Amino acid sequence: MKADPTGVRTGTLYLDGDRAIAEGAMAAGCRFFAGYPITPSTECAEHISERFPEVGGIFIQMEDEIASIAAIIGASWGGARSMTVTSGPGISLMMENIGLAAMLETPCVVANVQRGGPSTGLPTMVGQADVMQARWGSHGDYEIIAYAPQSPQEAFDFTIKAFNMAEKYRTPVIVLLDECVGHMVEKVVIPPADAIELEPRRLTDAAKDEYLPYAYGDDLVPDMAIAGMGYRFHVTGLTHDERGYPDMSVRCQEWLVPRLVAKIRENADDIVDFDEEDTDGADVVVLSFGISGRVSRMAIDLAREKGIKVGFFRLRAIWPFPEKRIAELAKKIKAFVVVEINLGQIFYEVQRCAAGRCETLLSPHAGGGVHDPEDILKVIEKGAKVK
Repeated sequence: MKADPTGVRTGTLYLDGDRAIAEGAMAAGCRFFAGYPITPSTECAEHISERFPEVGGIFIQMEDEIASIAAIIGASWGGARSMTVTSGPGISLMMENIGLAAMLETPCVVANVQRGGPSTGLPTMVGQADVMQARWGSHGDYEIIAYAPQSPQEAFDFTIKAFNMAEKYRTPVIVLLDECVGHMVEKVVIPPADAIELEPRRLTDAAKDEYLPYAYGDDLVPDMAIAGMGYRFHVTGLTHDERGYPDMSVRCQEWLVPRLVAKIRENADDIVDFDEEDTDGADVVVLSFGISGRVSRMAIDLAREKGIKVGFFRLRAIWPFPEKRIAELAKKIKAFVVVEINLGQIFYEVQRCAAGRCETLLSPHAGGGVHDPEDILKVIEKGAKVK
């Protein structure tokens, strides 16, 4: 399915990452936005509020973040492609309803422009410490998809990916950028609408008296009916059977929850997304994402000037994690160097997947700014000395 030209501002624009998300959402067919302004994500909401009248969208400034995500869940069940955007304490407030969206299998997109934390932290300054919160911030077992753009161009591109994956797997998808990318202004090339492929909603073709909202096939994803199609069905955050009716039995929990997890884990090869450069023959591989990936390139150049064989592995999608490829690389190198603006989150995932086959070293940063490349270089040099 091609994008609707109405929502695609084709051409070469100069946008910050926040506004690029907004343009990506409209290109992806988003026509419902509910949000509450919070730094450093506000520019996204402002841009959508300005552009939605041009494309026929509905923008609502809600009373808070809890209401914001509740509204986009409802809008999705009403047939709209919907999203919200937030940051810092706002994403914490949304977590209960992100779990609800996962339980209801609701396609929707949440953009989190990370800032320094915890709590109010550094509202206008960068952080990358919401990585694990994005994965498991809500309660209970579920799996998530999350993208980590490193530029306004990727903020545009990955937002379209996020909407496509949300529809394909019927799940909330997170665009997890950071303040630097959110406020960075760069060239963004937006293709014509007929060059943008969109994943259509998985609408049921079952007879109205035979439709079961949570019956599924081989790919583990149920087909969806939306309000107003004439189907009568029930959705609830309670554990539910294939009719959507609450069922408080262990049997039903075992029928439902493992599938919510498996529909992502068993399709991970379709979802994982990364860039890999010069890893063949490398002694050290620097692994990073978002703005930290861009800073890491400077350290890699410095290391190569010293004769160190360094490769680069950048996460485009953070979740699901590219476990297989990390395990393969771990057999061939001396060390991974993980660069992230937190005190160790992705680091532990890399260490888990490497499973002792190589060293895993962390170049941490508490937030508020980006790494000094010289600090990353010191960790790369340490990795190169591993026997």
